[in-house]
Amino acid sequence: MSSDFEGYEQDFAVLTAEITNKIARVPRLPPDEKKQVVANVEKQLEEAKELLEQMDLEVREIPPQSRGMYSNRMRSYKQEMGKLETDFKRSRIAYSDEVRNELLGDDGNSSENQLIKLREERAHLLDNTERLERSSRRLEAGYQIAVETEQIGQEMLENLSHDREKIQRARERLRETDANLGKSSRVLTGMLRRCQLSSFDHGFRKCGCCNDNP
Repeated sequence: MSSDFEGYEQDFAVLTAEITNKIARVPRLPPDEKKQVVANVEKQLEEAKELLEQMDLEVREIPPQSRGMYSNRMRSYKQEMGKLETDFKRSRIAYSDEVRNELLGDDGNSSENQLIKLREERAHLLDNTERLERSSRRLEAGYQIAVETEQIGQEMLENLSHDREKIQRARERLRETDANLGKSSRVLTGMLRRCQLSSFDHGFRKCGCCNDNP
């Protein structure tokens, strides 16, 4: 199951990276190309939502004791999806403003300069937003790795503790067995000695060498 989830994760990462790149390009593209890119981004956003739904279904099938780690990842991916949709809306607003200005045919130099300035500011804002999102994703990924490593370490310590208890119990049983064997050996040795003495005494009496004959 985890392999399926990780496969969806990889597809989601590649798809969101492409969407982020296209959103940043929208304000700087020619009108015809802008329209095509906007339509393509809308389609890719729907694909990303479908991937999230598949990942969510996979998480629900995970046993409750192991579900926490994957649930945290899902929250991070859903937040990232919300940011992409917000940035896309901003980009579409900028795209709509530029189309409207181009249709109106603003001939004033000051208006044209102001429009260029706004385009540059929006592009700069989108670039900064993209960098912040990448940094945020790296931090979240690092945090998830740290949490997973801590969980694995804790499980290893618990397993080692159980193994140590088993070894100690085995040693105690071995000591008890050695003690019982020692007792049994002493008992058998005593029984053997008594048998030997009894046999010797019986033979001595039967011989009669020490009896006085008249």
